[in-house]
Amino acid sequence: METADNLNGVSKEVKPECLPLGPMGAKEGAVSPHSREESLCIFGTGDLGRSLGHRLFQSGYRVVYGSRRPDSCGPVPQGAQVLNHAEAAQSSRIIFLCINREHYSFLQALAPQLNGKVLVDVSNNPEKDMFPEANAVYLQRLLPEAYVVKALNTLSAWGLQNGPSDANRQTFICGDSAEAKQAVSEVCTRLGLSVLDRGGVGASRELEDFPLQLFPMWKLPMRIAVGLSGAFFFYLLIRDVIYTYVYEGKDVSFRILVSLANKVFPIVSLIMLALCYLPGVMAALLQLHRGTKYRRFPDWLDRWMLCRKQMGLVALALASLHVLYTLIIPIRYYVRYRIGAGIISQALKNQTTEFFNILAWRTDSYYSMGVLGFALFILLGITSLPSVSNALSWREFSFIQSKLGYVTLFLCTLHGYLYGWDKFLHLYSYKWYTLPGYMLSLVVPTVVLGLKLLLLLPCVDRRLTRIRRGWEHTPQDPSVQKLLI
Repeated sequence: METADNLNGVSKEVKPECLPLGPMGAKEGAVSPHSREESLCIFGTGDLGRSLGHRLFQSGYRVVYGSRRPDSCGPVPQGAQVLNHAEAAQSSRIIFLCINREHYSFLQALAPQLNGKVLVDVSNNPEKDMFPEANAVYLQRLLPEAYVVKALNTLSAWGLQNGPSDANRQTFICGDSAEAKQAVSEVCTRLGLSVLDRGGVGASRELEDFPLQLFPMWKLPMRIAVGLSGAFFFYLLIRDVIYTYVYEGKDVSFRILVSLANKVFPIVSLIMLALCYLPGVMAALLQLHRGTKYRRFPDWLDRWMLCRKQMGLVALALASLHVLYTLIIPIRYYVRYRIGAGIISQALKNQTTEFFNILAWRTDSYYSMGVLGFALFILLGITSLPSVSNALSWREFSFIQSKLGYVTLFLCTLHGYLYGWDKFLHLYSYKWYTLPGYMLSLVVPTVVLGLKLLLLLPCVDRRLTRIRRGWEHTPQDPSVQKLLI
C-alpha cells in the first residue's frame, strides 16, 4: 500500500519521519513543528478524532489517521489520509490517541512502532475513580519506551471543531518529558490554545477529573443561597401570611409570589454580599493574631475565599431580581386597587393627605442608596468576568473588588437601614415576638463593616501592612526575657 509520502513523490526510504529518533523520541532531522508539511497522526476516527484532525489540518499540518478499518472508518476531514495503525504510527513523531482506555490493549502489539514516539492521551472516563490509576499513567506503564503526554482532554469535540474563539482557550498538559511537552505545546499554540503545564504524568488524574466536575466552585454559593432563601421564605410566610390569617382572618396568600419574593431576594443578596467580604476580614484577624502571613489558613476558610467571586455573582443575580420585582410594583392589581380605593375614599370624605418632608427625604434617600449600590454591584460583577479582569492591572482589580466592594456593601446596608427607618420602635413590627426580615439581613453586613473599620484604625492597619509585607512577630524566649530583666 502506498503511503502519503509515496503519493507526494517522496521516497519511503528517505522521508524525514523515518529518520533515527533523538533523545526524547523526536527524529533527528525531522521537519520543524512550524513547517506546514509536518505530519501528525491520530488514532481514532470518532467525533473527537475528526474534530481534532479538522483543526490540525486548518492549522497547516498533514493529518494521518490510524484505524482498524481504513477502508470503512467513516468520514474524515478532506485532505487527511487513513492507514492502519502500524503504518500511521510511522508517519509522525506525535500521535494523538483519541480512543477510550478500554481499547489501549492493542497498542502493546504496536510497541516497536510506538517506541520513542510522543503519545498524546486525550481520553476521559465517564465517572471518577473507575480505575485504580489514571489513563495516562496506565498508558505510560503499558508503553514505557514512549513519551506519554496528557493534553486536550478538557476540550470537547464541538469546541475543537468550532475553534478557540467559541471554546475554552486554555488546555492543561502534563508529562514526564519536558521535550515531549514542548512539542505538544507548540501544536496546541498553533491551534490557538493557551497551555498550562501541570507537571509530571502523575498529575493526569487531576486533569481527567476536570471534565467530570459540575460547577465545583458554585456548589457552596448555591447551597448558601438556596438555604438562606428557603429559611427566609418560610420565616416571612409565617410572619406576613399566616399571622395575618390567624389574627385578622384575611387571606393574603396572593402576596407570596411578588411581595414575599421581593423581600426574600434582597435579604439573601445583602447577606451573601457580606459573606464575600467576611472571609477576608477573618483572614486579616488571623494574620494579626498569628503575627505572620506564612501560616496556612484553615481549609474551610481557604474554600470560602476561593468561591467569593461565585458568591458575589449569585448575590448580584438576586439583587437584579429584586430590582425587576420592584419595577413591576406599580402595575400590580393589588397596588392599583389600593391606590384607587384610597383616592376615592379621600374624595368622598373631602380629605387630603398631608405632605411630610421627612418622609420624602427618607424615601428619596432609600431609593438613591439602592440605585447607587446596585450600580456599583453591577460594576463588581462586570470586572469579575475573565475578559475584563485580564485587561486590568492587579492594583486596578484590587481597587474595584476591595475598596469599591466595601463601598457597595456600605450603600446596600444603608439602603436596608433607611428602609427600616423607625419601624423597630413600633411593637406591631414584632409579630409573634419575631424580628422583621430586614433587621435580620442587617446583622452580618453590620458586623463585617464594623470589623473592617476596626482593621482601618492606624495602629491596626500599620501592623497588618507590615505582616503582609513579610514581617513576622517572633516572641522572645522566656529565658532571654529573664536575663533582660
